[in-house]
Amino acid sequence: MPVELTASRTYPAGVARTFDTALSLPLPYLFAHRYAAIPPVTQVRDQGAWTTVGETRTIVLGDGGTILETLTEVERPDTFAYRLTDITGPMKLLATSVDGRFRFERAGTGVRVTWSWSVHPRGRLGRAAMPVFARMWRPYARIALERLEDVLVG
Repeated sequence: MPVELTASRTYPAGVARTFDTALSLPLPYLFAHRYAAIPPVTQVRDQGAWTTVGETRTIVLGDGGTILETLTEVERPDTFAYRLTDITGPMKLLATSVDGRFRFERAGTGVRVTWSWSVHPRGRLGRAAMPVFARMWRPYARIALERLEDVLVG
């Protein structure tokens, strides 16, 4: 049974611009931070335009692990989604895959961005670790959404 994690933030920016920025922002910038056991993204390999469903890229983490990311949905300017698989390194012990999604909704004169993860735990150990992982993910997500704000309004 997947574990659902969600974080949201509202920005004084347009929906389409925010969508385009979030989709194209380099992952090593957006996720440059470590939070507890969640490592930063240090590199992305084999990435194309990253605009079309089915495109893949390899995410390299600060702990040496890697993750294959596949773009699974692109509905500009409302949502984009991806699937994380082929997890290596320490994160492999926690999850078999993650389904991620960014949603963009008009909020007054700005936009509300909601980032969600549906984490598929790996076995008993992964399920047991999910409450702790969720407590780490929320501040990790908050920092990432703050970095998105820096680009949008900074």
